[in-house]
Amino acid sequence: MIHCNPVATSARSNPDGLALVDLETARSWSYAALDRAIDRLAAWLVSQQGEASGQRVATLARNCAEMLILQLACVRAGCIFVPFNWRLAAAEIEALAGDAAPALLFHDAEFPAPAAAARALPIADMLGLGTPATAPPATARRAFSAPATLLYTSGTSGRPKGVMLSEQNIFWGCTNFIHGSDVTMHSVFLCDMPLFHTAGLCAATRVPILAGGTVLISRGFDPHKTLERLTDPALGVTHYFSVPQMAATLWNQPGFDPERLRGLVGWAIGGAPNPKAQTERFVAAGIRITEGFGMTETGSNFGMPTHDLGLLLSKSGSCGLPFLTVEARIVDDDGNAVPCGERGELWVRGPSVTSGYWNQPDITTKAFHDGWFMTGDAAMQDSDGYFYIVDRKKDMYISGGENVYPAEVEAVIAELAEVGECAVVGVPDERWGEVGRAYVIPVPGRAIDADMILRHCEQRLARFKLPKTAVVTASIPRTASGKVQKHLLRQQAIAEITPAKA
Repeated sequence: MIHCNPVATSARSNPDGLALVDLETARSWSYAALDRAIDRLAAWLVSQQGEASGQRVATLARNCAEMLILQLACVRAGCIFVPFNWRLAAAEIEALAGDAAPALLFHDAEFPAPAAAARALPIADMLGLGTPATAPPATARRAFSAPATLLYTSGTSGRPKGVMLSEQNIFWGCTNFIHGSDVTMHSVFLCDMPLFHTAGLCAATRVPILAGGTVLISRGFDPHKTLERLTDPALGVTHYFSVPQMAATLWNQPGFDPERLRGLVGWAIGGAPNPKAQTERFVAAGIRITEGFGMTETGSNFGMPTHDLGLLLSKSGSCGLPFLTVEARIVDDDGNAVPCGERGELWVRGPSVTSGYWNQPDITTKAFHDGWFMTGDAAMQDSDGYFYIVDRKKDMYISGGENVYPAEVEAVIAELAEVGECAVVGVPDERWGEVGRAYVIPVPGRAIDADMILRHCEQRLARFKLPKTAVVTASIPRTASGKVQKHLLRQQAIAEITPAKA
């Protein structure tokens, strides 16, 4: 049976190498110490659940070292790791717990355990469980291709789905990122992304562990602390992963100095289209910020080469080239390949792609076509082979018979120096069918109004793409990973315009 055990491998080849640091508590583990901690907890899990049981073991906790240790212990014990999003409402968490049916849940004291969890324990007590000298039996592991982690999607468009990820999926997704992002055993990753999200758990945490490097786990994104950590030579951070919103927030932090970030090997941007103007702003300042593409269902799929700042500028807006084990194609509504320069839906396949959704076979079937995973993202490819994510296919709206992709409008609005964040949704219109409505959060200390936004768009966009209205606001609904919840924003927009139409 095939297995991958990077911690045990590094514990033998580099036992004193620094593997894991919990920045909140200043605790740290060498690879040898991490291997022992995983073994101890895995043996305890086997004693409670049996060997290769497939029982779900969940967490409801903020980022901490225990979450990574538990996931790796679940692999050795043959359990399925399920990290719940603690930012959800209690009723939403209860629904996810009802779906996953965890036999055991570890939680922070601030979060009540859902009733659907058979047993709940404090996560703070987790590493004290079991006997230090005990190791799990070799037979406890499940097959490399069997579901090992269950990640619930962030729900940008509705009810979350449980994505089944095997260790095989995670291995190849992380391998893709390693080879595409200059990751080595000397790399140091700062993880601010939530560990209930694929970007935090896999791209920012399992990647450095697989490579034999170091991961620094923070409690969560804090602009002031993050900027200090990224520029601290004692920490030596080489790689960072964020969503576009986080990058914009850091750029606008008091005291932001690009010079101090030029030592980063790579700053990967994902989770949502990164405005072209933002990429250009960072790269022109000498920061190797690269847009990529990946999904919970597919792992890391695309990335830009980090070695050439000129290329990063000339291809700004691109999510790059397919990674090592990724096949990609762009197709029309009938599944036929479209020529370079034309838009269609992005399909991918490869060993990092999930086998499907937990307890939802019908949705699983609809997500695949002849072995290809249909991403639901509108994309195009240029003549050099570089891919561009245009927008989520379902976020597109039709105005006067023309397709409008909100991400394209958002990229133009983001060119304004006064804009901190923005989002565009389509709303009903009696004349055109649908029109755009833009929401903008200004940069702190800078003024902007709707007229400025609309005038700028008039100079840069075709008339059918122009948003009809713009709203300056203090907040935009987002998921815990920073993605705009377009379905909620659209509901809000329709509620706002309905009285005016009456």
